[in-house]
Amino acid sequence: MIKLRSMTMDMSAVKKSQYPTDELPEIAMVGRSNVGKSSLINSLLNRRNFARTSQNPGKTRTINFYKINEEFYFVDLPGYGYARVSKAEKEKWGPIMEMYLEDRPTLCSIFLLVDVRHDPTNDDKMMYQWIKHFGYDCVVVATKGDKIKRGQYQKHLKNIKTKLMMHPEDRIILTSSSNKNGIEQLWDEIVSIYTGCGYEITQD
Repeated sequence: MIKLRSMTMDMSAVKKSQYPTDELPEIAMVGRSNVGKSSLINSLLNRRNFARTSQNPGKTRTINFYKINEEFYFVDLPGYGYARVSKAEKEKWGPIMEMYLEDRPTLCSIFLLVDVRHDPTNDDKMMYQWIKHFGYDCVVVATKGDKIKRGQYQKHLKNIKTKLMMHPEDRIILTSSSNKNGIEQLWDEIVSIYTGCGYEITQD
């Protein structure tokens, strides 16, 4: 577990010129609207309202960069797949995400968040395939684990693996932002990812 010394909401971006230029490593969080990206970031940072959460899906419309310990970034990408968002808005967000994901040398890994209670959506499947097509390391984060019974964990995780047609090397981690389940395991994964990318993270 990393000792958290500092964290800042560094910037929100809709174009490349607004991205950070300090070349620190990044992990991107991607998933459908209301899957719990901001809640997961808050749980990882042990802060209640650091990353803004909303009961209104589709609120995140920019790429938000959260700098941690002056050493790395969590990157919160706009949610996809919300039916009530206008077609024009959807068409606007797509290029914003693609611009970041297609050409970001400092991007070490992508966390694909899916709701453990439900089958992955077609958008989730397309995003997973997109991530693998471009050769990124991918960790599937199954959110809202507190909403299902412990005895159902493996059944639901196996279903997600099957529906996404996950590659054997990709990991899946069950989490809950409410009771902190899986958060320490996720931190271990983060440290491993950054070490694998050639970076060092201060852990004490």
